[in-house]
Amino acid sequence: MRIIGGALRGRTLKTLRGAKTRPTADQLRQTLFDVLGESIRGSLFLDAYAGSGSVGIEALSRGAREAVLIESSRAAIQVIRANVKNLELAGRARTVPLSVNRALERLAREGLRFDTVFVDPPYEKIEEYARTLSALDRLELLGPFAWVIVEHSKRLGLETRYGRLLQKKQLRRGDSRLSFYTLDNNAGESELFH
Repeated sequence: MRIIGGALRGRTLKTLRGAKTRPTADQLRQTLFDVLGESIRGSLFLDAYAGSGSVGIEALSRGAREAVLIESSRAAIQVIRANVKNLELAGRARTVPLSVNRALERLAREGLRFDTVFVDPPYEKIEEYARTLSALDRLELLGPFAWVIVEHSKRLGLETRYGRLLQKKQLRRGDSRLSFYTLDNNAGESELFH
């Protein structure tokens, strides 16, 4: 797997062997970052269920200020840390080796507010979607103009609302979808889809 854009474009990423994780496909990552565009620059990025860290690292390559990568698998954490070291991103990438639920609570206690959040649980763990989206709102982990992007199977119909998170757009690529959410109490809408 390679980084597809930004300062680290073309650099190789290690991935886990086997089917324990499902890396976000290049085409889907390209679509995600095409939509986010320049809004990624200088942002605080959260990659939940990070796997190999490909999405968070891609965000750093494209100008995110810092990325927090949550992953509960020890093997995946080792891969993420190897990728961060190999790409010399140690000062900008932070790994959190906990379940997403526990990690979000810890990050909330630290007072962090993210500009962009990518949520990509294993497709079969359907309960994780609602739990994570609801926690992001409840724990006040989002900046006022934050975007939450969820990768999910095209067969899974997510709710249009989770607390204050409101779905703004959905894009389909192959067997996957990207659903884009933002807080509905923003003072003015983001320019992403205008």
